[in-house]
Amino acid sequence: MHNKYNDLFDTLVRSYYEGNFDETLSRIMVCHEISPQETFKIITSLCGVSIDFDNNYVYNIKKAITNYAVNKRFIEKLDSCSIDCKQDANKKFNCQASCPFNAILYDGDNKSTYINYDSCVGCGLCIDACKDGKILDKVDFIPILDLIKNNKIVIAAVAPAIMGQFGEDVSMDQLRAAFIKMGFTDMIEVAFAADMITIKEAVEFNHHVNSPNDLMITSCCCPMWVGMLKKVYKELVPDLSPSVSPMIGAGRVIKKLNPDAKVVFIGPCIAKKAEAKEPDLAGDIDFVLTFQEIDNIFKAFEINPNELQGIPSKDYASRGGRLYARTGGVSIAVGEAVAELYPEKSKLFSSVRAEGVRECKEVLNKALNGEIKANFVEGMGCIGGCVGGPKAIIPKEQGKIAVDNFAYHSPIKVATHSTTMDNVLEKLNITSLHDFEDDTKTAIFHRDFK
Repeated sequence: MHNKYNDLFDTLVRSYYEGNFDETLSRIMVCHEISPQETFKIITSLCGVSIDFDNNYVYNIKKAITNYAVNKRFIEKLDSCSIDCKQDANKKFNCQASCPFNAILYDGDNKSTYINYDSCVGCGLCIDACKDGKILDKVDFIPILDLIKNNKIVIAAVAPAIMGQFGEDVSMDQLRAAFIKMGFTDMIEVAFAADMITIKEAVEFNHHVNSPNDLMITSCCCPMWVGMLKKVYKELVPDLSPSVSPMIGAGRVIKKLNPDAKVVFIGPCIAKKAEAKEPDLAGDIDFVLTFQEIDNIFKAFEINPNELQGIPSKDYASRGGRLYARTGGVSIAVGEAVAELYPEKSKLFSSVRAEGVRECKEVLNKALNGEIKANFVEGMGCIGGCVGGPKAIIPKEQGKIAVDNFAYHSPIKVATHSTTMDNVLEKLNITSLHDFEDDTKTAIFHRDFK
């Protein structure tokens, strides 16, 4: 969501919660500063739905919210462009220059840029690059609020990068209290699913790497990284680990244990919205909200996490799972798991990490040319990893400190040491390392990139 629309989003959320949405929507439409069609497109984007404008717009938008369905295109561009937007030295407009995948093209006939969705990976960098707010992403909160108001089971699954985002001294227990106060049934750490994926990745390393010259590229965490591999570096896909991200793993586990639950992922990344809509992953995560969107919602509901009495839970996520939030965290977690599960194989473990699009492309080019001096490749599309995501609230350096402090104080050090995880895995019919080596047993954590 572009900062330009924060106040409008706040108004829509408050009105839907307080029951005067119809009147508010009509007032906004009557007082529109631009065309009614463009105003309506902005409103529907902030409400997380896609419908065309007509005279029955109030009924249609309320029906669309209640009957929310996943829409693959969550980034949309308004038809109009500002004549004040200048081209740079490479004759690219701001939105074009921001796109790592050259997915934004210029239409000379209409004198406007447009998105080529075949090339777009949904990173959302163009949203902040457009100073006039002409590129929008869907904000799913009002459909979530509709579920909450109807007493559905709605679980907030928070990314490991959340530590420090809502206040330096705000604890995970206070965040849990804040989400429950907002109306969620409960909150869980996605780091817990990261622990399960860590074991899966250790098993994949054992499978992929049998000599110093073998290679495994981790598929963990970053949809921009996976998008690069799928769209630009297809020759390397056979070396890509067939594991789902911790976000998808969390959604699948929660729904396996409670099929009636709806799962909302909360993180610093716009690209996660696109990942949740991938055809082979659709339904695993119902909604995605960013930290900045949650910050706006907390303000709309006058929720201050630092003032709340925390709702504690037993520690269930490990240091390694919590470190997934920053560059190098996946390598640390998987390296430790390989050392524990495959001591002989761990002697081969050599990792290289890339952060930011430029570094990721450099590393993948080296891998493509056989010039890489490692056999485990970790890539993060944002500099710093997830703590450097485009919708993080605090600087990446501050985010890394908060994540490290939380992670290194975890009572559980390595993924394999969690008795809570053992209990959950048993409910998934996974009772041993041998089961993790059985693809049929671990299908819940598996993804086919071919």
